[in-house]
Amino acid sequence: MSTLRSKWESPSNIALVKYWGKQPEGVQLPANASISFTLSESKTITAIDVSPAEQREVKIWLDGDLKPDFLPKIETFFDRIAEQFPWLDTSLIHIDTKNTFPYGTGIASSASSMSALALCICDIAVQRHELQESEMMSKASEIARLGSGSACRSIYAPLAEWGRHYDFEGSSDDFATPFIDVSPLFKDFCDTILLVDSGQKEVSSTIGHALIENHPFGEKRFELATVNMSKIKSALENGDLDSFMKVVESEALMLHALMMTSDPYFILMKANTLAIIEKIWAERGKNKRKWCFTLDAGANVHFLYPAEDEQIAKSFVDKELKQYCQNGLYICDRIGSGPNKLI
Repeated sequence: MSTLRSKWESPSNIALVKYWGKQPEGVQLPANASISFTLSESKTITAIDVSPAEQREVKIWLDGDLKPDFLPKIETFFDRIAEQFPWLDTSLIHIDTKNTFPYGTGIASSASSMSALALCICDIAVQRHELQESEMMSKASEIARLGSGSACRSIYAPLAEWGRHYDFEGSSDDFATPFIDVSPLFKDFCDTILLVDSGQKEVSSTIGHALIENHPFGEKRFELATVNMSKIKSALENGDLDSFMKVVESEALMLHALMMTSDPYFILMKANTLAIIEKIWAERGKNKRKWCFTLDAGANVHFLYPAEDEQIAKSFVDKELKQYCQNGLYICDRIGSGPNKLI
């Protein structure tokens, strides 16, 4: 076959109930269900060209620069999906990718980058008449999971759920499903990402997930995550901001508490992370704001608030929070509409 080409943009996402821990059997299967907001502005744009060859050869560019150091992760991903897409083993594959957010700012790009790549692969399979277009998104979510667990949730918007859970009909450990039955309040929620530390993560996700396996509080964590999934489902459906804030902040702090009590243990927050949290809490108490935060496995803070508060929240960021960001950097984002096919 001649050269086939695909180009997609896919967003990052921010988990509200966290995926932290994998099942001992299988590949990239979650120990508990999770749910996330799909973002709008923080995304990866990826184009791939696939040409016939005697054996697999992969080249990848980021922002126009050849990145051979990215190849091991990509090759591992292709090895995992080659049985489903055997042409990967007899192709020259060129991958050209870029992020709309600065690389190295501490925003996890694995969800957006691996979901964008998965969409391109599945699109090529559709072009080869090996996959039905109606099956494409589900298959893309399934294989994105094999590159980065949280990437499977980036396929859907405004929220995505991943992991089998009794309150979420059709939920699966193998792929994410869209969660759309939410109050209009949450469909345009805002997320200002406060960049406290723009360095690389101190602890990789792979190491972090492994630490939970023998954690003394691991099983209790999985039980609480299951309960929190039910609580947040109800809050999202009913527009219950108080319950939403309580679950989201509890989940963020629990994630960091687990890292602080693992073996070996890590403190991923910085002093400025705590300063931002305390400022948000103080403003919430003083002016009854329905504002909250969440954290990934790092120092940066996702400041969450309703769209109707956007202007006053931005003013608050500039006056009270920006000073705690490295070089004063932050990213204004919001809930988005999911991936887009560009070619």
